[in-house]
Amino acid sequence: MNNRILWPLLAVLPIVAAVPGCGRTTPPPVSRPDSGHPERGAELIARYGCGSCHTIPGIDGADGLVGPPLTRFGARSYIAGELPNSAENLKRWITDPQSVEPGTAMPNLGVDPIDAEDIAAYLHTLD
Repeated sequence: MNNRILWPLLAVLPIVAAVPGCGRTTPPPVSRPDSGHPERGAELIARYGCGSCHTIPGIDGADGLVGPPLTRFGARSYIAGELPNSAENLKRWITDPQSVEPGTAMPNLGVDPIDAEDIAAYLHTLD
């Protein structure tokens, strides 16, 4: 190989090797909820209007494009890119998203802890 071609490649290689990627760390395991009622959670998702911002499988009219789609939520490692995906963390996110990520577009909808538990139970069925 020509040295004029090889030299720039060798100069860039350490930079490329130093850039972290999604596949370089082991994501935390998803913690499944051991309480909550998924069927009620589906009803609450519709009642609180979550589908006006999110696409959510199994919820009629939940085809919003403002927030991320919640497809396969139960298989995800993180909530909002901030918290390991567990039932407790999801309840925290649902009841007070600003405490997790100040300035997030996710509004505080006044979801009480019992409702959040059921919504979390439903979302964790989506895998």
